[in-house]
Amino acid sequence: MLSSMEAVRRLMDLRHRGRAEDLPAVLAEAAPLLGAEAAGVLLVDYGQVALHPLRGTAPGTATTEPVEDTAAGRAFTTAEPQWLETDDGGKLWLPLLHGAERLGVLEFQVKAYPPASTRHDLEVIAALVAELIASRRFYGDAVEHTRRRLPMQLPAEIIWNQLPPLTFAVDGTMVTAVLEPCYEVGGDAFDYAANGDLLHVALFDTVGHGISASALTTLTLNTYRNARRSGLSLIDTCRSIDKWVHAQYPGAFVTALLSELDIPTGTYRRISAGHPAEIFLRDGRTLPQLPTPNTLPLGLGHMLGRPPEVVEEQLRPGDALVFYTDGITEARDASGALFGVERLGEFMLEALGEGRPAPETMRRLIQTIVSYEDGELRDDATAAMLQWRRHDKDPG
Repeated sequence: MLSSMEAVRRLMDLRHRGRAEDLPAVLAEAAPLLGAEAAGVLLVDYGQVALHPLRGTAPGTATTEPVEDTAAGRAFTTAEPQWLETDDGGKLWLPLLHGAERLGVLEFQVKAYPPASTRHDLEVIAALVAELIASRRFYGDAVEHTRRRLPMQLPAEIIWNQLPPLTFAVDGTMVTAVLEPCYEVGGDAFDYAANGDLLHVALFDTVGHGISASALTTLTLNTYRNARRSGLSLIDTCRSIDKWVHAQYPGAFVTALLSELDIPTGTYRRISAGHPAEIFLRDGRTLPQLPTPNTLPLGLGHMLGRPPEVVEEQLRPGDALVFYTDGITEARDASGALFGVERLGEFMLEALGEGRPAPETMRRLIQTIVSYEDGELRDDATAAMLQWRRHDKDPG
């Protein structure tokens, strides 16, 4: 216990001084205090294809691990510890989770499978390491250098710097998203925020590509946040974004789904501004689509003489809503066949039926889309899933 506390103290020192790239060396020194011969951090890349040693890791002490078909990858995809026995002991991988966001895994080389008390200490260390990575990443570029496997284009740089973490969970309700092509995306974006009992979720698809699209997306995202933080209603939020897009980019437009979920009750409200309807999943089947669109795309609202319409739906525990941009459903295989809405719904139902975690379902979806287009996406492809679980608060 005392040794574990010393390891925690050394890591905590990084909170106030030190860089993310200093973490591997501190972990290496702390490993014997935790009953391990070695310890290392592996972070997932932007494409969520492999886990890579954090920059600053000593050469030869850790290796890249594919996400598919490896113990390290299973720790990442399942968010559960994984053990692999070796000739000189074994390796234990623990998921690195910042809230519900999957960052990578923490790898321990040990002589024998740790007892329960030691595993608990290691899980505490993994939670602390995840917090350190999340907090120190903004003071240097080590995390970005680790996660990037290709040069990131400027439009994508702009968009990724605007986005929240890909996954968020509160009181049993989860929202999780994916974007591709991750190094070139420029016109798609999503956002969410939990304020009291209300969860706000939005998905945007901007006309055009490249730097002009990313600039319009940036305006849209920040106008959405400004309206939300100013306490505007869903209708007035839609009007505010529409006004600013029209004023700053005449002739351009953004399709969007703007939604709100009352977490305790499951009451779901949304506006579709020229955007495809969500896929509504319940009890292993696809329900009829909610009415769409409810107004013109953002930036074109001045052409319509009536306010946006808000659609309301009562969710049941376990319901899921899948938001997507047309880059998902309009993906084409070599023969030109569209991926389509029906295929997307079938994919999601199958994944949910197998009990996969929501973030892993979305990772597999985007890998499927990339594979469907033979690795070359013709358009930005973004999807988000909102799952509602009733959370009864403890009356005590």
